[in-house]
Amino acid sequence: MDQTRPFSTADFRHRVVARSGIDDGDYGDHRFNPGHPRLTLAKPLRDAAVLIPVVDHADGATVLLTKRAEKLRSHSGQVAFPGGTIDPTDDSPEATALRETFEEIGLGRDRVEIIGRMPDYVAGSGYRIAPVLGIVRPGFSLTLNADEVDAAFEVPLRFLMDPANHKRDSRMWNDLEWFFYDMPYGDRRIWGVTAGIIRTLYERLYT
Repeated sequence: MDQTRPFSTADFRHRVVARSGIDDGDYGDHRFNPGHPRLTLAKPLRDAAVLIPVVDHADGATVLLTKRAEKLRSHSGQVAFPGGTIDPTDDSPEATALRETFEEIGLGRDRVEIIGRMPDYVAGSGYRIAPVLGIVRPGFSLTLNADEVDAAFEVPLRFLMDPANHKRDSRMWNDLEWFFYDMPYGDRRIWGVTAGIIRTLYERLYT
C-alpha cells in the first residue's frame, strides 16, 4: 500500500519537514480577532505545550484528542489536545507535551515519535502554546486520568484538514463579539483554541 498517499502519516511527515524553519508570521486567536481588546490585556503570557498526536493507521492517519473532565474549573468538558503548562523542570516544550500526555491519558513516550513543532499559538485565555507534532504507533492502550480527562477519541486527519468542516462561530465577551472555529464531529464539538490550532495546522501544511 502506498504510504505517501494524502492523509497518511508519511505524507504528513513530508509536509512537516517541508515547512520546517519557515517563519510565516504569528499564529493565535488574534488572526481571527484582529485588534480585539481581549488580546491587548497587559498580563504576561503563560507558557504551555500540547501534543498533536497523529496516529499511524494503514487506512489513513487520525488525530488523538481528549475531552476535558467536566469537574475541572476551567475549560471543563471541552475537546483538547493533551498538554499543559510548561514546568521549570521540563527540558523543552516537547518534554512538557510528552509528560502531560502520559499523565493525562497514559500514552507512553515510547509510542510517540516527535517530528517537529508548529509556531507558537497565542490564545486569548493568556497562554503561549507550543504545538508539538508527533506520530503515534498504533496498538496502544490508554489509561485516562479521571481528574483531568473524561474521554479520548480519534478523528480522521482527512476530516480535520478539510476546510469544509471549519465553521466560523462567535460568542459575546464583555459585550464584544469573539470569533473562533467550530468543527463538529459526530457528538463531539471541537472548537475554540483546539480548533484554532487545527485551523492553523491546515493553513501551514495543507494550503
